[in-house]
Amino acid sequence: MPPSPLLLSPSVSNELGRGNAKAVKFAIKTILGTSTSIGIVLWILCMVFRNQISYLFSSDEEVAETVSSLSIFFAFAILLNSVQPVLSGIATGAGLQSIVAYVNLGCYYIIGIPMGILVGYIADLQVKGLWIGLMSGVVMQSLILGWFLWKTDWDEQVRKASERLNRWLLKPPEEDNESPFDA
Repeated sequence: MPPSPLLLSPSVSNELGRGNAKAVKFAIKTILGTSTSIGIVLWILCMVFRNQISYLFSSDEEVAETVSSLSIFFAFAILLNSVQPVLSGIATGAGLQSIVAYVNLGCYYIIGIPMGILVGYIADLQVKGLWIGLMSGVVMQSLILGWFLWKTDWDEQVRKASERLNRWLLKPPEEDNESPFDA
């Protein structure tokens, strides 16, 4: 499985907090490269063993045929979902939570679900159509978040993070030179 987005946002946000834009860019490249590589390996495995995957779960021939016909969709879902959560985690770690929320809502409820209903029920592709619709939402979400992250000025994000830290940083109270034990 690709790394969880919950694990990704701290690496980006930690580097932003340290004030190092180059390290942020390096972390993003490393996270995306690692997750994409894992996704590609799993995609290849699913494509190579697509007819045998079903036998891990059932020995029924009808189930095996159905799963085999859906395994290509499963392989592409793994590939897409190795990138999309990473992009969401990076954007969240960069403080773009509201953008991520709007993109998620828009891509799933405006693109993915209507497309799934259209292709699944109207075009009569059933489960395959639903999967195509939802994956189209994931593709759109990945493209939009990727574009936002590509266009992000990371030096500016470091400055904003520094301002937030300075605004919320509590300074320790002034210490007296006198000890409470001095009498």
